[in-house]
Amino acid sequence: MFPIEIETLARLLIDEAREKKLRLATVESCTGGLVAGSICAISGASDVFERGFVTYTNRAKTEQVGVPGDLIADHGAVSEPVARMMAEGGLANSNAHVAVAITGIAGPGGGTPMKPVGTVHFAVARANRSVTHRHEHFEGLPREGVQLAAIQTALEMLREAVAG
Repeated sequence: MFPIEIETLARLLIDEAREKKLRLATVESCTGGLVAGSICAISGASDVFERGFVTYTNRAKTEQVGVPGDLIADHGAVSEPVARMMAEGGLANSNAHVAVAITGIAGPGGGTPMKPVGTVHFAVARANRSVTHRHEHFEGLPREGVQLAAIQTALEMLREAVAG
């Protein structure tokens, strides 16, 4: 269902999280649940995957994971502060130990000169640790390419958080 690189990352993530007895959550906007899907496509995911939130709209970000509407209004949904709050909200609203958040512009429309298509913000929250953030611009890719690149980045960030 997913490219071998993503399948391999998901399999490694599950094994590593299982070994450390950590539960995972995803909070996704532009990927629409595909990160959760890539994890759940692997047998044994139920050992570590706690839940996924698809927070595609601003309202969903507020209602499901507690991102303040003022924060979205001030910075835009595709921003570092919103990604960080999404990750923190994923932890706060689940029984997970580690949560990844993704918010971006997959295209082909929706981009602006300040936030072009392919702009994606990622954040990972782990209980009792500081939130990490990553900003990527997957330039020149079609919608599917941006989403696949975002899935891979999210899985890599989850693995880093599980390891650390």
